[in-house]
Amino acid sequence: MPKNYDLPGLKSREIIETMDRYEPSCRPGAAPVVWAEAHGATITDVDGNEFIDWTSGVLAANIGHSHPHWVKAVQDQVAKVTMPYAYPTEPRAQAAKMLVEAMPDCARHLDTCFLLSTGSEATEAAMRVAKRVTGKHEVISFWGGFHGRTWGAMSMAGVQGTKHRWGPLMPGTLYAPYPYTYRCPFGTDSDQACVDKCLEWLDNLMRYESIGDLAAVIVEPYQGGAGFIIPPPGFLKRLQEWTHEQGALFIADEIQASFGRTGKMWCIEHDELAPDFLCIGKGIANGIPTAALMANHEIFDKLHKGEMSSTTGANPVSAAATMAVLEVFEQEDLLGNCNRVGGYMLEELRKLQDKHEVLGDVRGFGMVIGLEFVKSKATKEPAPDLTGEVTERMARKGVVCGKVGIHGNVIRVAPPLCITMEQAEESIKCLDEVLSEL
Repeated sequence: MPKNYDLPGLKSREIIETMDRYEPSCRPGAAPVVWAEAHGATITDVDGNEFIDWTSGVLAANIGHSHPHWVKAVQDQVAKVTMPYAYPTEPRAQAAKMLVEAMPDCARHLDTCFLLSTGSEATEAAMRVAKRVTGKHEVISFWGGFHGRTWGAMSMAGVQGTKHRWGPLMPGTLYAPYPYTYRCPFGTDSDQACVDKCLEWLDNLMRYESIGDLAAVIVEPYQGGAGFIIPPPGFLKRLQEWTHEQGALFIADEIQASFGRTGKMWCIEHDELAPDFLCIGKGIANGIPTAALMANHEIFDKLHKGEMSSTTGANPVSAAATMAVLEVFEQEDLLGNCNRVGGYMLEELRKLQDKHEVLGDVRGFGMVIGLEFVKSKATKEPAPDLTGEVTERMARKGVVCGKVGIHGNVIRVAPPLCITMEQAEESIKCLDEVLSEL
């Protein structure tokens, strides 16, 4: 049955009014859907309306919302112990062991796991350790990059909106263009030419801006906040090689991209990268605040005991949730479903791209698909207002999605990996109806 919800509903409106009264207006905006429950890839709001989830919360509920195995693991642990800061617990030890053992063949050298609370903590820790062990202080990040909102992570942001008027930034920050091929910063007409120009920029960056004190390069294997920008094949491998040629450490920020999101357990597998640091989070514990920094023991051994810590990192509940997530991936064919249903969605969404003038670009892999909206395919002028209208209308038709992007004109299609083919078909039909109406 076609849906046409009147949003927000009565109870939802009351809750939103309370939030507006007691929370700051600077909090993120979203469609007026007040979640009450979520199971699998289905959300139910406080007024009883049901929605298909294209967000996975914030790309966290990769195994599906409220997965029974995960729920039991968290409930059992909460009933035992939750917060022994810095003390050993069995869940903590086992979670670290399981994460190390889950590293792909290309990253078997990452044999040590530092458990943390948030993605920002993980990226900050990676940069701090890189500076500590190299004795250098400069870090390169990329235009469009997003690594968190704490000071160091924010300083490495490649979009002004993340750091606008929050300066001064962390010393030693350097920025380079990312191969956003739909809008190549160099105006090239091929993926390879864009990659070549981006790498050439790095050489000039070292020649004219760096003081010769480069500690690390930090990069997202695909850029999430910038609008699900997927680099052309080969870019990341060449970037890793370039980084090591400079005597610097290579940091892969997979906070958003790991735990099956791209159709492989780890995004670095697509290019067989061997980073010095791997930052993981979001899907790691399916919504329980958790993150981790993976590195080789020889790197961590250069630090003194107590130099790094995290108040809630490695707490037993987060550890239990992390183990449950890894167990679900072992027990269920989530990666297979991600590739089957994700491949279908990408194919069908590209058909909508051919059909609708405002859908300028469709890109992605696995359950990472970006829909970039423009006023005209000829000019590629971003259409952020239209994008916001699409998300609102999608919600009224029963699909929750969010917009991101440097220009605020990209809708991210990132459902839980357990989404069914029927839900995929229904949600794409909703988008087609919305674009036809507009």
